[in-house]
Amino acid sequence: MRIPTEPIGSIPRPAGLIAAITAPANGADLTNLYNKAISDTLSEFEKTGSPVITDGEQTKSSFATYPLEGLTNLAPEGMRIDFEDGHFRQLPLLTSGPFRYGNYAVKYLTSAQKQTTKPVKQAVISASALSLIYPPNGIEGYTQAEFMEDLLNECEKDIRQCLEAGAYKVQMDFTEGRLSLKLDPSGGVLKHFIDVNNQVFNRFSKEEQQKLGVHVCPGGDHDSTHSADIDYADFLPQLFNLNVGSFYMQLASEADRVRVLKIIKQHLKPNQTAFIGVIDVLNPKIETKEEVRDRVLEAAAYIPINQLGTTDDCGFSPFCDDVSTTRETAFAKIKARVEGTRLAEEKLFS
Repeated sequence: MRIPTEPIGSIPRPAGLIAAITAPANGADLTNLYNKAISDTLSEFEKTGSPVITDGEQTKSSFATYPLEGLTNLAPEGMRIDFEDGHFRQLPLLTSGPFRYGNYAVKYLTSAQKQTTKPVKQAVISASALSLIYPPNGIEGYTQAEFMEDLLNECEKDIRQCLEAGAYKVQMDFTEGRLSLKLDPSGGVLKHFIDVNNQVFNRFSKEEQQKLGVHVCPGGDHDSTHSADIDYADFLPQLFNLNVGSFYMQLASEADRVRVLKIIKQHLKPNQTAFIGVIDVLNPKIETKEEVRDRVLEAAAYIPINQLGTTDDCGFSPFCDDVSTTRETAFAKIKARVEGTRLAEEKLFS
């Protein structure tokens, strides 16, 4: 496709898999359920016509916590992230060093690649998000500086393994970016997060950076957000300082898309591609391909066509217990994105 279109990552898990994850004492065969969910997800993805697919994060506990699976040096009561509907998610706290990932994303990538001939992209969590697990009072014998060096090494390893395994793209999820302005309206935390993630990205060549991307949104969990009230205008100018080639940005659910597009136009750099969200994953209504086409044409009035791509606002089910959206709805929306992007292509390149 001349206008690239890519998913973000997660797809709602099958009901039987969610039940087995949330009630493991029932004795369900998780391995078999996981394998079936991956196979079905890849098959359904292919049916949408999507030129790039993912495994739907069927076996991840969540997009944010997969590196922490299996670690024994963690305690509860870490940073709490509150959503508008009243529910919250909470990170753990590290109790001792050194910090090492318990799980790397390449495992999900290679498993998917064995079952499809389509290009597979892989999402990874940001170094900035995981930096929040270091306790405010420190750890005796393990300084924050030592932790950060370990974290940067692990995040680089997570990305590099995926590139070496042939990932189409490696996408860093940076949902805490917009949220940081709620925690610190001065922008100091955001600038720190940008610097931390660039310390990872700068370990890759310019060519490799073109295969890296960053996804941002105001959260999308149980059809609720954590930072949609934060003005995009305060966030986007800093976002494009990240040294990657692709930016996947929630836009379909924004109240004033044109205002946001003007900001993107002002700050997008020549070597960067803006993948604008044309699917509102929090709205159960399935977009028509014509609605998607019109959103792409709207964006093309501000963003150079050779720097324009389309995506979904967020993943459809970033945590394994999210049942707010059905699989059928998610794939129908993805199909509308693909077909709508093609319609826009016909108009723009005719």
